[in-house]
Order: sequence, then structure tokens, then C-alpha cells
Amino acid sequence: MAEPTKHSRMNNLQALLKWTFVVLPIAAGLDKFIYLLVYWGKYFPDWLMAIVPLSLSTFVVIVGIIEIVAGLIVLVKTEVGAYIVSLWLALIALTLIISGSYLDVAVRDIVMAISAFVLARMTHIIREP
Repeated sequence: MAEPTKHSRMNNLQALLKWTFVVLPIAAGLDKFIYLLVYWGKYFPDWLMAIVPLSLSTFVVIVGIIEIVAGLIVLVKTEVGAYIVSLWLALIALTLIISGSYLDVAVRDIVMAISAFVLARMTHIIREP
């Protein structure tokens, strides 16, 4: 059996990251409707909700829709979608850091934002001639 090439190994790693950032945003987005994983409202600080002209429940649903769409964009336009997911996760982390709560989640989201950024760059590199 032939040894996998660097290119095929890179494609496998890119596929793993791609499917991670397709499935997880969609799952998190869907959970904004059913609250199986967590009560998402606790992550939205009072100062944010004071400037958002929507109820908390409506805002959580909109966030869920955005996450589902972002995951679908990663599926069809991986590089663009990965940049969107990376920015989205960085904004979530920034919001949590500013609020001074759930800093463990903020750190996790920073790591995921970096991973999504790596997926975008990796996808671009793989596509280069």
C-alpha cells in the first residue's frame, strides 16, 4: 500500500476541520430552539440585551439561525464560511470577556475561532495551484 502524500494528509485534516465547523455551528444553532444542551440566555449579558431591541428569546433564535447559516456556508463555501465562523466565535468570546463572566467559555471560543481561521487558510492553500 502506498504511503499517503502530504497533499492527501492535508486534505484529510482540512476535511476534519471542515466537518467540525459544519456540524457544531448547526448543532449549536438548532439547540437555540430546543435548549437540550444549555439555557443559552444565560450567556447574553444584561448590557447587551439593553441595547438589543428584541426580547431575549427572539434574540437567541436569531443567533441560532445565524449559526445554522454559518455552518451551511462552511459546507458549500468552506473558506468564506470558516472566516465567518472565526469572526463569529471571536465576537462571542469578546462579549463574554467584556461581561467578565464565562471566561472558560470565552477561552474555548478563542481556540475554536483560531481553528476556524486555520481551516480558512488551509482551504485557500489547498486550492492554490
